[in-house]
Amino acid sequence: MTQITKIGEFGLIERIRKFIKTDASVIKGLGDDCAVLKFDKNRYQLFTCDMIIENTDFTLQDNPYLIGRKAIAVSISDIAACAGLPRYCLVSLGMPGNTSVEFIDKLIKGMLSLARKYNINIVGGDLSRARLLSVDISMLGFVEKKNLVLRSGARIGDIIFVTGELGGSILGKHLKFTPRLKEARFLVRNFKVNSLIDISDGLAPDLGHILEQSSVGAIIYEDLIPLSKPRTSGAGRGKQACTLKDALYMGEDFELLFTLSRNDAKKLLLKRLTNFQPIGEITREIYGLRLVDKQGREKVIKPGGFHHF
Repeated sequence: MTQITKIGEFGLIERIRKFIKTDASVIKGLGDDCAVLKFDKNRYQLFTCDMIIENTDFTLQDNPYLIGRKAIAVSISDIAACAGLPRYCLVSLGMPGNTSVEFIDKLIKGMLSLARKYNINIVGGDLSRARLLSVDISMLGFVEKKNLVLRSGARIGDIIFVTGELGGSILGKHLKFTPRLKEARFLVRNFKVNSLIDISDGLAPDLGHILEQSSVGAIIYEDLIPLSKPRTSGAGRGKQACTLKDALYMGEDFELLFTLSRNDAKKLLLKRLTNFQPIGEITREIYGLRLVDKQGREKVIKPGGFHHF
């Protein structure tokens, strides 16, 4: 018997993909941030789900309000990564029988804080006994057909951008991040965005997803990658700074990573908006993913990042 750890998370996904067949109502299934489904003349329906698990995505020492908030925010980020708007969600909870009612109250209040902010209706869900606390969100949204962006549209010569600082997960950002819904909608309303993804696994692996889906390569520059600022990491611990390795591989920043043609990139940069940072360029597939360090040395880097198995 082959264990899952032998083939890894993405090997397992690819294995499952081979079994699945979809009909003509599915525009995009496995392989992007959301499933894209036919809906009406002008819009597609977006469908995504995310599960967060105790001791993998949070601990019971974390504020339950922030755990609930994160559960909703992760799925909103997926909808943003397809340039859509979220509308409905289901919430499923698995929990030990000794979980306090007060803990769950705070968890739900955290969920509602973002659901109300983004006009999302929580319309049902499920409860089950489990050894560890788990929160599973299924979310529906919509996107105008003209605005849909996937991972597969990057073109040679595109400029690569991110929406904010990277590497902050280690500093607690993973519980407090703001989904970049507003930024995604601004981009598709004003520019032709060729590819788009949210950074959940790390800059290197998520850029790797775009490169694989688009059959291209990329070069990024260490000097241009915005690192999260040092901040107090706990009582008596002083300031903790992020490293390039954190930005490349830590994950859970939930910033947007996207590519624009050179012309659109120039237009965006002329607006002098500080929340859109160019970090590199799309190249031919043969070059793979390369990094130019602060000394000007170029090297091939591996996607790497967080894998569940």
